[in-house]
Amino acid sequence: MVIATLQREKCIGCNYCVEFAPEYFRMSKKDGKSVLLKTIDKKGFYTLKTPDHEAFEYLERAANACPVKIISVRIT
Repeated sequence: MVIATLQREKCIGCNYCVEFAPEYFRMSKKDGKSVLLKTIDKKGFYTLKTPDHEAFEYLERAANACPVKIISVRIT
C-alpha cells in the first residue's frame, strides 16, 4: 500500500507536484494551492492510500520537488 500525505495549508502554490505527478495532484482555482486527489482530510493532512505501487515513483518525485517539504510518501 502506498500512502501519500499533503499538508495543504502550508502549500505555496509552486505547481511542482502537478508537474511530476499530474495523475495525483491538481492546483485549486479557488486559492492556488495544491490538491491531492482522492484523499481523506484529517485536521489539515490530506491522505491518499492506493494499492498501486507504481504510484510511489510519481508521488516520491513530487515530494522531492516540493520546496516546502509538505508531501510525504511511504510504502507499507
